Amino acid sequence: MFKHILIATDGSDGACEALKVAVEMQKIFDADLWILSVFRHHSLREASMSMVRPVDPENMDLMMKHYASDVAERCKRYALEQYCPKVRAFVKSGRPAKTIVRFAEEKGADLIILGHRGLGNTEGFILGSVSHKVSGMARCPVMVV
Repeated sequence: MFKHILIATDGSDGACEALKVAVEMQKIFDADLWILSVFRHHSLREASMSMVRPVDPENMDLMMKHYASDVAERCKRYALEQYCPKVRAFVKSGRPAKTIVRFAEEKGADLIILGHRGLGNTEGFILGSVSHKVSGMARCPVMVV
């Protein structure tokens, strides 16, 4: 039924629970499991609104990329430890919901799995969660854990 499963993760508790489900789904369907961690470009405007003024904003982007890479690799390691051999990890930059949906479409994912609450901020509270946006935009089934 599912040949290509995409798990989107930000390292939050909800995303970790979603990863467990994705690993089990991969085993059931013998599917490829793609782990995607998305980081947003750090803007000075957002920083000023949150009263955080980084000394070197370009390093903020690098730090966010490293964090996303670490999350993706930890998730991949977990999947491998759970005897899930058909796993790959990816890191992308962009708006999380749009980037997840675009990645799923480009790769031909049959199913997207993600947690119901992530590490979102006030914007997510006001504008809607990533999981809500993804489920509304995706062309394939979306499982929110």
